Amino acid sequence: MPPGIFFIFKFVQKPLFATILVYSLRNFLLTGNQPSSLTWSFLYCIYPISVFVRGTIRGIRRKREMKELGAREFPSVHSNLPMGISIMYKSVQGFLHSQLGEIATAWQEQYGSTFSIEVLGDYSIVTFEPEHIKNMLSTNFDNFEKGPRFREMFRLVLGNGVFNADGDIWKFHRAMTRPFFVRDRVTDFDIFDRHADIAVNKMIERLSEGEPIDFQDVMSRLTLDSATEFLFGSCVHSLAAPLPYAHNSPRKTDDNNKVLHKNDRFAKALAEAQAETALRTKLGDLWPLRDIFGDRIQDSMAIINEYIDPILQEALENRKPNGGDTRAENLQGGPETLLSHLVQETDDIDIIRDEVINIMLAGRDTHPDVLATLRHEILTKIGLNRPTFDDLKECKYLRAVINETLRLYPPAPFNVRASIDSTTWKAKDGGKPYYVPAGCFVAYSVFVMHRRKDLWGPDGIYFNFTQIFGIHCHSQLAALEYDPNRFLDERVHKFAYNQTSFVLVRLLQAFDTITLDVDAQPSDSRPPPEWKGRSGVPRDEKIWMKSHLTLYAYKGLWLRMTFANQSIQ
Repeated sequence: MPPGIFFIFKFVQKPLFATILVYSLRNFLLTGNQPSSLTWSFLYCIYPISVFVRGTIRGIRRKREMKELGAREFPSVHSNLPMGISIMYKSVQGFLHSQLGEIATAWQEQYGSTFSIEVLGDYSIVTFEPEHIKNMLSTNFDNFEKGPRFREMFRLVLGNGVFNADGDIWKFHRAMTRPFFVRDRVTDFDIFDRHADIAVNKMIERLSEGEPIDFQDVMSRLTLDSATEFLFGSCVHSLAAPLPYAHNSPRKTDDNNKVLHKNDRFAKALAEAQAETALRTKLGDLWPLRDIFGDRIQDSMAIINEYIDPILQEALENRKPNGGDTRAENLQGGPETLLSHLVQETDDIDIIRDEVINIMLAGRDTHPDVLATLRHEILTKIGLNRPTFDDLKECKYLRAVINETLRLYPPAPFNVRASIDSTTWKAKDGGKPYYVPAGCFVAYSVFVMHRRKDLWGPDGIYFNFTQIFGIHCHSQLAALEYDPNRFLDERVHKFAYNQTSFVLVRLLQAFDTITLDVDAQPSDSRPPPEWKGRSGVPRDEKIWMKSHLTLYAYKGLWLRMTFANQSIQ
């Protein structure tokens, strides 16, 4: 049943609506009298009336419990229309048409780093405060879950995988997959090396034509190919498809990219499923009405499953008997993959499919002076050789560049949790704690937090993140300026750097300059001039960043590169 029809079916079962509807139908059948205009008006108004009543009752309960806890409410975002309709409208419009994080940053400047919103009777909290995020993800982790609303929105894409599960189910998935990811393996570098070479050669081929490349497209293909081989032992070979030409290229014809290469179908379906799912979060409880004629994600997931299911079925049919040890080898005698590990843990194909899709989604997704410094470090410490684990550990500036890039452009810029029991969060002003009710939808953004001027700028700020994220930060530049020197001090790293580091090394061994080709960037994907200087937007931003489940550059990232002079300068 389409989500929209199911939503309407659930609503018409509500007692008041059902009573009036049944009475009207009975009266029509017995007397032939049409329902009065008053009856129709009341039926139309039942939804907003029920939303208003529900919000009022919940508000009374919140105030009572808040008083008992000796707490206070967060500042609330003002809505110009009843029931928070203008907030929902602004969120959807911002998602579709504004610079990423612009509306959230504006609300932060007006209401503070944590505030509440109420839309259609549902009370939610939004936070960009490190201590509050730490509370959800660490110190009070057991009291925050994905929650039923999130699970339903993402069910078709994520199923019951680790990123869409709570409680005991989440613990089960985590216990099942964690042993596979705790080891640093030389075979991983073999995968990175093979696909990095293919990607570099594809770029060289296209750049030799005098054409720019969509670097985001190449990197997405590289990570997808690496991830599918790493997870399944079977690569999707998206790099085998021709690279796209820029919109202004004379080589671009009407047939270019019109017929989708078979190896691109999987990647395109994955991106479309994520984008549609992200839009659901902006529509709140009304998201099913967008899918009233059918689930918009279903066709994309059919393409994804068309690729994945035969691989899963073969793995299950050929798995080692009696739960044999797969730590050293996979089913075909090669290095172990996540799939060969999972089929020894369970024979439920739905569980395995959900898990590999969840992990695959997590796995995929310049300044000339910085690039010159980084390339010098790479050529000095590694040369033109294939990098090893030890080589990458020695490249401190490489780690700093990755950290600073992740600060301004985190792969998962927005995320959500839902509180299980009522709790309180400490207030920065030392006053009464703030109240977080049970069952509250809590959205948080590291993207906005990483651009807060009170944490990362103005000039000369030194902010200590050690107690929260294990990171010291120091910079002579403001929050929105790109400065890897923030991360050159000594600290403990717990990020997954290997693939990113490896690809960067391979890239800068092959190319010595990288520049953005603004003309190749489609005009409707460039930041409008009126954005310049807006809050939360770097002064020199030339690309339009958007987000579905992960961050991406709208309509690609078109670059030109020059082939490297192999000697060290």
